[in-house]
Amino acid sequence: MPDRIEPADEPASVESTAFVALGANLGDAVATLRAALAALGRLPGTRLVRASRFVRSPSAGAPGPDYVNAVAELRTALDPLALLRALLAIEQTHGRRRGPRNAPRTLDLDLLLFDDLVLDTPELVLPHPRLHERAFVLVPLADLDAQRVVPGRGRVVDLLPSVGDQRLDTLTPP
Repeated sequence: MPDRIEPADEPASVESTAFVALGANLGDAVATLRAALAALGRLPGTRLVRASRFVRSPSAGAPGPDYVNAVAELRTALDPLALLRALLAIEQTHGRRRGPRNAPRTLDLDLLLFDDLVLDTPELVLPHPRLHERAFVLVPLADLDAQRVVPGRGRVVDLLPSVGDQRLDTLTPP
């Protein structure tokens, strides 16, 4: 029996599953979403598992061009707030400027789900408070995991009928 236990070379990292919504309606939105997906996969301790198809949806609540949207599934060792801050930094590198709600934007990244975590802080609310109301989020999320449970709301597949009247066009795969 050894006298002491040697520490591991690297601490074990606990990975969480996170889903991130991507959207853009200024500039070349498809190229921006592709670049954002690549940036997500380069985050420390994070890998891009897969991305949904791209969909086009009308701008909601403000005039502007249609949005291109998708959802990414990540495995990450980052905690939720660190991931949120990393998403905000990616937005900034793509020229995102905060303005009125629903205003046109070069890139919007929203943390939708982080494991089964329910969180309500001034900085972050999980699950995303409006994800169950938006076809441009639910349909791409269903591409990745239709059986995923949105805490407090139910399974994604069961939420889809409530947004069935919202216009959505499928674009090319990412």
